[in-house]
Amino acid sequence: MTAEKSRFVVSADWLQSELGAKDLRILDASFYLPAQKRDADAEYASGHIPGAIRFDQDKIADHSTDLPHMVPLPEFFAAEVGKLGISESDRIVVYDGPGVFASPRVWWLFHVVMGAANVFVLDGGLDGWKAEGRPLETTLPAYAPVTFKPNFNAARVVPFDEMLGIVDKGSLQIADARSAGRFAATEPEPREGMRSGHMPGAKSLPSGSFAVNGKFKSLPELRETIEKAGIDLEKPVVTTCGSGITAAIITLALESLGHGANRLYDGSWSEWGSRPDTRIVTGKD
Repeated sequence: MTAEKSRFVVSADWLQSELGAKDLRILDASFYLPAQKRDADAEYASGHIPGAIRFDQDKIADHSTDLPHMVPLPEFFAAEVGKLGISESDRIVVYDGPGVFASPRVWWLFHVVMGAANVFVLDGGLDGWKAEGRPLETTLPAYAPVTFKPNFNAARVVPFDEMLGIVDKGSLQIADARSAGRFAATEPEPREGMRSGHMPGAKSLPSGSFAVNGKFKSLPELRETIEKAGIDLEKPVVTTCGSGITAAIITLALESLGHGANRLYDGSWSEWGSRPDTRIVTGKD
């Protein structure tokens, strides 16, 4: 018997058996950093899971800021996803290329922030789907526009001013999903103009440590990964990363373990590391 998996993660077998269901909406939320040398839009056009809608995290975002893919106002979000034919009552399955990289951010946006009840991440992603020879299509799905009714929970999103206070007071645990090298300032940041290092008091919890070959770890493995990083699961956590995307992988792990006292710092290092007025430390601790 396999160890228990997250209730927010679905298998390729399950998804393939549900293809064509009227209440199912599949979202291709693939997103890549330049160093990954992958084109999400081109990959979608060349072949996606049947019925999948392309969800661009930079388009359905807050465009009043220069920061990338920030959480949009609920009215804008609802209007845009409604145009795509997605309602809050649908079963929504989100995937990306590698498996557990960008998809948890969209899971978090729909489920935790905007209040959709039935939102899931596809284990193994599109890469796993293709490797197993499962069906693909190149035609664009056409769904009739619907009304998406958001149940917006602004409290789950940490703004900059509040993050400043959290760091200054050391009041909450901070889990940083960037690589150990970026955290310790031994690797450069992928975005220009950013200082290296991490927020004082933050713990390094690299996003890549939550999956093996694109498959999300079991619940006992997730617990071990988090606790080994020095995070106390009995206390609140703020998640952060480079630009607010992979922080949601930690959030997904926390929620999977029943830890609901977590929030995500949306500006993440794109904001913190580019400002001259923030405190930064280097090294592993």
